[in-house]
Amino acid sequence: MALLILGIVIFIGIHLVKAVAPGLRAGVMARGGTGLWHAIHGACALLGIVLIAYGFDQSRATTGMLYNPPRGMAHLALTLMLVACICLVAGFLPPGRIRTVLKHPALVAIKIWAFSHLLANGETNSVLLFSAFLAWAVILRISAKRRVRAGEISYPPFVSYGYDAIAVVAGTLLWGLFIWKLHELLIGVAPIVIGQG
Repeated sequence: MALLILGIVIFIGIHLVKAVAPGLRAGVMARGGTGLWHAIHGACALLGIVLIAYGFDQSRATTGMLYNPPRGMAHLALTLMLVACICLVAGFLPPGRIRTVLKHPALVAIKIWAFSHLLANGETNSVLLFSAFLAWAVILRISAKRRVRAGEISYPPFVSYGYDAIAVVAGTLLWGLFIWKLHELLIGVAPIVIGQG
């Protein structure tokens, strides 16, 4: 569990620097340029991901249960994940109505992903991981609102509903791939177990 916690701290910590300690980021960039900051950020993010993946896998053998999710929560989580996949794709496209309304659809996707997994998983390591990512996404959204009020960032205007259609189609395909094989290949657990539910 220690490696999982360390990975979460490193990954989320480096992604929160801009929001909670902008002076540190600015200082590094002033001394070594943006290249140095991107190198540090990338290395910490990669290290965090590796530690999270390894630590989560190792903790499966020893983790306890904090709660037993009610029957049917796995199916609700799967449905919510469809919405999360669509939001995630929308976050990387020019603004359609989805991105215009949500402002930060990728953050919405992270929040839905984390919340849906908390609904379906009561193991200690799962609750720790998904609660941390949910909190991180909430903090980033609050920070973004403050930056908008301060005039530091602005949102691009609506472009076309065509990008919403792309987000829905591509997001649904991504969701289907995860249900079919990708989740099992990457995480080691099939989201749907044939014969159960």
